[in-house]
Amino acid sequence: MRATVMPKAHEVRIENIPDATIQAPTDAVIRITRACICGSDLWPYNDGPNIEAQRMGHEAIGVAQEVGSDLQRIKRGQVVIMPFVNSDGTCLFCEEGLPAACVHRGFFGNGGELDGAQAEALRIPMADGTLYPIDVGEDDALMPSLLTLSDVLGTGHHAAVTSRVREGGTVAVVGDGAVGLCGVIAAKRLGAEQIIIMGRHEQRIALAKEFGATDVVSERGEEGIARVRDLTKGFGVQSVLECVGTEQAMATSMGIVRPGGAVGRVGVPHYEAINGAQQMFYDNVIVGGGPAPTLAYIDELLPDVIEGRIDPGRVFDRTVDLDGVPDGYRAMNEREALKVLIRP
Repeated sequence: MRATVMPKAHEVRIENIPDATIQAPTDAVIRITRACICGSDLWPYNDGPNIEAQRMGHEAIGVAQEVGSDLQRIKRGQVVIMPFVNSDGTCLFCEEGLPAACVHRGFFGNGGELDGAQAEALRIPMADGTLYPIDVGEDDALMPSLLTLSDVLGTGHHAAVTSRVREGGTVAVVGDGAVGLCGVIAAKRLGAEQIIIMGRHEQRIALAKEFGATDVVSERGEEGIARVRDLTKGFGVQSVLECVGTEQAMATSMGIVRPGGAVGRVGVPHYEAINGAQQMFYDNVIVGGGPAPTLAYIDELLPDVIEGRIDPGRVFDRTVDLDGVPDGYRAMNEREALKVLIRP
């Protein structure tokens, strides 16, 4: 079978690798029908800190091609959503709705414990607890939006939930990538009245406005902080969705959150510590977030996708086959594409 491999920074290859096979009775093998390139894939592509990468990709929809003998929930031929982290479905954290903290978790692709989804097929360990079957055809028109449930929509929603977005609330979204844009969708869906998108890419900002953003702040650093405070009568926002992961993004988040507010951080952190301990304490600021439990959110988000109330699939602005994946990385890295969908 063919799969995406990144042997070193700025080098993406499509290689022939051994076929995915059942290795345990709780495994499934899915034929990948949709995958994509994530903004976090660009960290190893650019030789980011403390990241190793080989087989790439952690977001996918596929068809269960082979199923292990112990599987009860996943059946051969089902169309399934694959979250970016696997889970057994039975541990303490899975039962509490946090499968991303499963005691047996493994991360797909990007140097994680499991193989990557930018491939023709993939073995899914603990498939009953990991995969989410959906009753649609593999070429349904909603596939781009359904694919976002594997990561970016659930991650944007997680940022909104952990930052306590509320009806009538004030929100700032730091970052205009696919996760940030899905954060706008999530904030709007949860009833926020003011949604400030912090970004500077014209097409992304236009999409953010269509998704529900009410204000745009293109300035960065202290100027960006001052602008957000100016838009909120000097107080700052109740909820900050930090969707980037850089030290500057987190500093901005702490600069714009108001007393009693919360920051939901879902950008993979590329810093060792969060500055602002005194502020967090004296302003009663909550900082939370982490890898999104996307599987746990699908039940809530799926009906809005199926019934067309939200259209997160619009974050995909380019589609490639496997041979086009290397150029897809280049296009995203050079900001020619927002998010690239892959049809193996």
